[in-house]
Amino acid sequence: MSETNYSASDIKVLKGLEAVRKRPSMYIGGTTERGLHHLVYEVVDNSIDEALAGFCDKISVTICADGSVEVVDNGRGIPVDMHKEMKIPAIQVVMTVLHAGGKFDNKTYKVSGGLHGVGVSVVNALSSLLIAKVYKNGKIYRQKYECGIPSTKLEIVGETTRQGTIIKFFPDKDIFETVEFSFDYLSTRLRELAFLNRGLQIVLKDEISERSHDFKYEGGIVSFVEYLNENKKPLNAKPILIEGGKDGIMFEIALQYNEGYQEKIFTFANNINTIEGGTHLSGFKSALTRAVNSYIKQENLLKNEKTSPGGDDIREGIVAVISVKLPDPQFEGQTKTKLQNSNVESVVNSNAYEKINVFFEENPAVARQIAMKSINAARSREAARKARDLTRRKSVLESGSLPGKLADCTSKDPNETEIFLVEGDSAGGSAKQGRDRYIQAVLPLWGKMLNTEKARMDKVLNNDKIQPIILALGAGIGEDFDITRLRYNRIIIMADADVDGAHIATLLLTFFYRYMLPLVMEGHVYIAKPPLFLVRKGKSKIYVYTEEERDQAVAKLGGTGVIIQRYKGLGEMNPDQLWETTLDPEKRLLMSIKVDDAIEADRMFTILMGDEVEPRRNFIQANAKYVKNLDI
Repeated sequence: MSETNYSASDIKVLKGLEAVRKRPSMYIGGTTERGLHHLVYEVVDNSIDEALAGFCDKISVTICADGSVEVVDNGRGIPVDMHKEMKIPAIQVVMTVLHAGGKFDNKTYKVSGGLHGVGVSVVNALSSLLIAKVYKNGKIYRQKYECGIPSTKLEIVGETTRQGTIIKFFPDKDIFETVEFSFDYLSTRLRELAFLNRGLQIVLKDEISERSHDFKYEGGIVSFVEYLNENKKPLNAKPILIEGGKDGIMFEIALQYNEGYQEKIFTFANNINTIEGGTHLSGFKSALTRAVNSYIKQENLLKNEKTSPGGDDIREGIVAVISVKLPDPQFEGQTKTKLQNSNVESVVNSNAYEKINVFFEENPAVARQIAMKSINAARSREAARKARDLTRRKSVLESGSLPGKLADCTSKDPNETEIFLVEGDSAGGSAKQGRDRYIQAVLPLWGKMLNTEKARMDKVLNNDKIQPIILALGAGIGEDFDITRLRYNRIIIMADADVDGAHIATLLLTFFYRYMLPLVMEGHVYIAKPPLFLVRKGKSKIYVYTEEERDQAVAKLGGTGVIIQRYKGLGEMNPDQLWETTLDPEKRLLMSIKVDDAIEADRMFTILMGDEVEPRRNFIQANAKYVKNLDI
C-alpha cells in the first residue's frame, strides 16, 4: 500500500452541521428502513474511499446484538491531531461538522464516492450514541458522541501495532421508524461494493441471526456480470472485459449476452450506483452500436434485410456493468443518479469501440452470434411496430377505446383513481358491484397470463391477456411508455390468497417490471391483501388474515358458538364483504410494491420466471420455511 501522511491539515471545513436531526430526510432520504440502512452505507463509503486511495483492503460490518452496527477498516485512521482552524481534534471536526473531510481537494483522495462530505457527521447526528476508535501512531484513540454532540474528550485508551478506524453507532429510536437492521438488505450493497473493488474483502456478520458473508472477488466486475447472468443461458461463455482510461479517468466494462430479451446495464461512478446512467453509459452504447453494425456490414450479414439493427436491438439480451473512476465527478441533482462529465463519454466511446472490434476479430464465432441476435431483434422490433400500427389504426391505443370487460370509474382525474386487476370473472363481478364507482375501476383477468420474462415485445403486444391491461392503463408499453398518460394513480392486483393467485400476481409484476418499469419505480403498483377467515358470533364479526389472528378472534368472541368461514377465493365473497375487506380505502390492506435495488429485482424475476428450473427449485427450497398459510 502507498505511503502518505493524512493529517488535520487535510480536513477542509466548508460549513457547520445544521438541522440534520430536524430534517433527516434531506440527508438520508427518509426515516424508514431504507434511511436506516443508508447510515451504514455512509460509514462504509468512508472506508471504501480509503480502499480506493490504496490504504485499506478489508472492511468488516457487524450487526451487533446490542442494536448497534460496527464498521471496522484497516485504513490510515481518521486524523486525531488538532485542527488548525477549529482548535479541536480533527476527528471531532469530521464527526460534528457538515461538509468537513479530506475530499474537497484532489490531494488526500484522488477518487471518492462521498463527495459531499456529509456522511459520518450525519450518521453521528442521527445516532443516540456513536463511539469512534482510531488506531494510529501506535495508539488507540476513542471519543464518544450522543446525538451528534461529544460526550467525552478524545482520549488515548491503549497502544497498538495496527491502524484503522472503528465506528460503532446506535441509530436514534426517536428518529427512525425501525432500528432493526436487515442482514439481507446490507448484503446486497456490500456484495456490490466488493464486486466493484477488485480484491477488497468485505465481511458482514449478524450476531443476532449468527449469519455471515465474506465477499471478495478477484474477478471484479467480470465476477459481477457472471453473478447477474448465473440464472440465464449465456451466448458468450465468459464475459468480455474492456478496460481503458485517459486524463485521470479510468473505466472498466464487463458484458455478456444471454438468450433472453431483456437489456440490463448497470452503471457506477466512483462506486455510486448511477441508476439514471449518464455520459459513461451513452459512451458505451454508442461504441457497442458502431462496433456491431460495423461487423454486420463487414460480414454482409444483412443481405436482403430492409431493417438494420438499432441500438436497442444490439443490446437485446445484454448484461453489462460499467464502472468509471474519476477525480471530479459531476452528478445531476443531489441524488447522484446521473453522471454529467462530458469528457467521460468520449473516453469510454473511443476506447470501448476499439477494444470491442479487437474482441470481434479474435472471437468471430461470438461476434457472429451477437450480430445475428441483433438482426433477429430488429426483425422482432419491426413486427412489434406493425402490431402497434395495427392497433392504432383500429383507434384503440390513441383514441381512448377501452377493453370490453373494463368497468371504468366516473372520475377522470388520475390522481384520485385506481384500477383493480381482478383474478376471474366471479370475483370481478363482485368487485364491480361492491366498488366505489366514482374512483374505482375493475378489470377482470381470465385464462393463463403470458410469462413476459420469456417473450419479445411483438408477442406481448399481440397477447389477448396483456392487451386489455395496456389499453386500460393508457400509457403505452416499453420504449413508448409515458407515465404522464397513466389513467389511474394506483394499479391494484387483486388475486386469491393461494398458490394460483400468487402466480398470477408474480406474472403481472414481471410484466410491469419489464415493460412498464416507471409504474414500479414510482410506487403505482400494489397488491391487495384479502382476508383468509371470517370469524363471527351472532352479530359480531372479525375478518382476519392469518391463522394466529383467527385463533385470537375466536378467543375474543368467546369460543363456543363461534363460526369460522375460510375463504378459498375472492369469488366466495359477496359485494358487501369484498367492499368491507378489500376495496374500502379506509379498512383494506394494500402491499406497496417498490424496488430499492434494481440489480436484485432483476435477478429475482429471472429466478422466478426465467427458463432455468434449477435456480427456481433452489430458491423455493431455501425459502420454503418462511412460507405461512400455504393453501395446497
